Amino acid sequence: MKIIFAGTPEFSVPALQALIASEHTIVAVYTQPDRPAGRGKKIQASAIKQCALENNLAIEQPLNFKSDATIERLKKHQADLMVVVAYGLILPSEILEAPIYGCINIHASLLPRWRGAAPIQRAILAADKETGITMMKMDEGLDTGDMLSQIHCPITETDNAGTLHDKLSELGGKALSGLLPVIANQQLKPIKQDNSLATYAHKLSKQEANINWQQTANEILAATRAYSPWPVSYSTLGDKTMRIWRAQACSEPLQGEPGTIYINNKKFLVCCGHNTCLEITELQLAGKKRMSAQAYLSAHSPAGQVLSKEISS
Repeated sequence: MKIIFAGTPEFSVPALQALIASEHTIVAVYTQPDRPAGRGKKIQASAIKQCALENNLAIEQPLNFKSDATIERLKKHQADLMVVVAYGLILPSEILEAPIYGCINIHASLLPRWRGAAPIQRAILAADKETGITMMKMDEGLDTGDMLSQIHCPITETDNAGTLHDKLSELGGKALSGLLPVIANQQLKPIKQDNSLATYAHKLSKQEANINWQQTANEILAATRAYSPWPVSYSTLGDKTMRIWRAQACSEPLQGEPGTIYINNKKFLVCCGHNTCLEITELQLAGKKRMSAQAYLSAHSPAGQVLSKEISS
């Protein structure tokens, strides 16, 4: 088959590598335009562009698909199939219908659960026990197309959004490798999604990572895992922002105002809602490097102080 690949971030790379390793021909790689990134805001190519360059693949970087010229340029590739993985641009119906076998998408959830922009983080926040990869035939809806295959992936107690991202990224490549011969042999058996079971994974914001200590320790722990490595859970200690990178459940119940800090056996403990307790194990003060809670406690004595939710101005 002649295949167009469309993707942008690191998550998409294993899928592109699976295509490169296949017997099929990649006629073009579509990725978003180079943009400023990092502290220096230097213009950087996407992870997919870098992979495409390393493999001498033709690269296309349209801003969008609103012009007839852009749509016609894609059609001229005369692709049999288009594979889309975290591309980040809306594809109009003309594009979805251009390849002979249409467009397929690799989505990081077990659809119809967690349609939308942040399925990995929402699954962790909801305390889901498993997630996975869904291969889907794209339509004009938001992750509403017919399902072509699924691979399940357990969510462990030590997973955060970063580790789960990496697992699902690799599974996406494997799922694509398994599906390509099925498509080439025209043996697909699409399954319609049950819309009554659909949930929506809203895009993340920095504000929602602001810890509410009235929540239970388990809810806050889920948030610290879901928001790592971005946007990272945070709270206010005095006049300083403290980011909470890692935490763990604490067996001993603490009674006190939620957010109150206790130090017990060199452990950084915080009162949470419903008399529950969270142990902070890795943190970061504004302008400082990440450090273990023990390293922080060796130079600070925060016992009795209260971590609070930052009030938006």
